[in-house]
Amino acid sequence: MQRTDFVSYVLFAFMAMSFGAFANADSFDLTLRTRTTDEQDWLRIDYVDQKWNANESAVIICDMWDSHHCLNAVRRVKQLAPRIDAFVKEARRRGTTIIHAPSSCLEFYKDHPARKHVASIPRTKNPPKDIQNWCHWKNDSEENLGYPIDHTDGGEDDDLEEHERWAEQLTAMGRNPRSPWIRQVATIEIDNDDFITDDGIENWSILEHRGIKNVMLVGVHTNMCVLGRPFGLRQLANNGVNVVLVRDLTDTMYNPKMPPFVNHFSGTDLIIEHIEANVCPTVSSDQVLGGEPLRFRKDTRPHVVMLIGEQEYNTQASLPVFARDNLYKDFRVSYVLADKDDKNHFAAADSIADADLLFVSVRRRAPSNDAMALIRNHVDLGKPVVGIRTASHAFSLRGAECPSGHSEWTEFDAEVFGGNYVGHHGNKSGEDLSTMIWFDDNLSDAEELLEGVVFGEAKEIKTTSWLYKASPLKPGANVLMTGRVGDRKPHEPVTWTFINSAGGRSFYTSLGHEDDFKNDGFRKMLTNAVFWALK
Repeated sequence: MQRTDFVSYVLFAFMAMSFGAFANADSFDLTLRTRTTDEQDWLRIDYVDQKWNANESAVIICDMWDSHHCLNAVRRVKQLAPRIDAFVKEARRRGTTIIHAPSSCLEFYKDHPARKHVASIPRTKNPPKDIQNWCHWKNDSEENLGYPIDHTDGGEDDDLEEHERWAEQLTAMGRNPRSPWIRQVATIEIDNDDFITDDGIENWSILEHRGIKNVMLVGVHTNMCVLGRPFGLRQLANNGVNVVLVRDLTDTMYNPKMPPFVNHFSGTDLIIEHIEANVCPTVSSDQVLGGEPLRFRKDTRPHVVMLIGEQEYNTQASLPVFARDNLYKDFRVSYVLADKDDKNHFAAADSIADADLLFVSVRRRAPSNDAMALIRNHVDLGKPVVGIRTASHAFSLRGAECPSGHSEWTEFDAEVFGGNYVGHHGNKSGEDLSTMIWFDDNLSDAEELLEGVVFGEAKEIKTTSWLYKASPLKPGANVLMTGRVGDRKPHEPVTWTFINSAGGRSFYTSLGHEDDFKNDGFRKMLTNAVFWALK
């Protein structure tokens, strides 16, 4: 074990013991995350709190092998292993069943007490159908969707020359360079009272005999073994087990040179989103260990948090699609969405604390005091903000009573964007009252923000978005696009940049109608805005 890995191991183990001293030794308080798309194609992310009895729960460690044909996969396993070991130790301490499942490595463990322990479990008399088999899809719906990433090349993301040297090194060690694993990585301690198996019926027998209702699955690789093995997520979910993936204790076999051509870690995020929508919920390791979820050392993506809460322009449908298509290549993206039943409640708002950039599409909402404090702190720290359409009146209730425990920020538009929203002009289908916009490309920031932006051959184009009344802007606002309605004057600013009093970069556009998202130029401008705001 390298020194840095040893230090991480000691740190995680100490953290687990320290947190465990205060935790309920008999249960887990977990928040399960799932996602759906409703009839309006709106993204819905649900968080459900559950208390699991520890002695009715199990942790399955999937294929955390000691080696791999992909060198980068080996490196990521070394980073995962100390945190998984700490997670397993804490679960074991609370009375949870631990099952180690290093597929095709049972020969190495034939004399280990944890392997022999499996023989003491009565074999199930009524195993679920096909529990011995790989499960390629949970159901027809998942199969019709397919995977969000293309791993048909095997998913190796190594540098080719380095990969070749690694294969030579494995051969010199007497290992098969295509399947060099012989055991589970040694960092994860196996207790004599644990179990070691990669067999579907053996695994099911353990769960059945011990009365296991809940399973937390950790390990690699999510888009392959974690989903498909006989002890994997699909088989357990299909057979009535309350199973979750521990989303920060996993990895994916994905090569960014394959579609959708996103960052490797964004590829993992896409698979996790797929699982949450189609297979089972997820949790994060900090719910058991405390501290922060694990993040790979090479995952240096800036964090973009999309704060969405409006019902006029369907951005709860358009922005997630925009993010996947345009931001996942370079950024880590999280969503903080207004609750469908309580418009002022934004679930998972705590992720704003970790945001490098806040992307706002909110209309007349009053977040909780805690959520608003996070938004204000983000701005006060000089962190950038991108806003579209109704973000100019995001946190103003326009005279309506603010619920107890919630906060408005009526000057958000002026203080953050340098804006002055007071309403909108009319807009009809006739040419005389349709909204027209055009570039003002002679001002600062225009070159960077409008690079590659083509709305059409004409300098002036029509938009569905009604023209907002925003004049006059604060001094220092740089207008990039201007609009008019028919021949009415004055013309109004449509898109501009601003440096707020804390020094943070802000970008705002009053565009953002769902029709705007169909325009390549608009999407390109928003993408440029994120890069510009993050410098």
